[in-house]
Amino acid sequence: MNKTAWIFSYKLKKGVSKEQFIELTQKLHDEVISKAKGFISWEQFLQGDTWTDFVLWESEEDADEATTIGKNKEVTNDFYACIQMNTCRALISKSIKKY
Repeated sequence: MNKTAWIFSYKLKKGVSKEQFIELTQKLHDEVISKAKGFISWEQFLQGDTWTDFVLWESEEDADEATTIGKNKEVTNDFYACIQMNTCRALISKSIKKY
């Protein structure tokens, strides 16, 4: 099994503070994402006003299954309500080699 990563980049909507968004991310992590099968870690990066999330999973299957775990949950809706969805870019990539 190859580890698999979700890699997302996006910008926040105007009026959403960095602190507010980090708090919502923590809540989504604690209540939903971290409880999913195969979850390893979630890191956030920020360059200017572009955020990049790197979420690591044990396998491609775990990453694929996790794409729907937050569906119709308030915490998930609150998180995505902060993001300018037209700026969102997503990749699901499996690990080939670690150097």
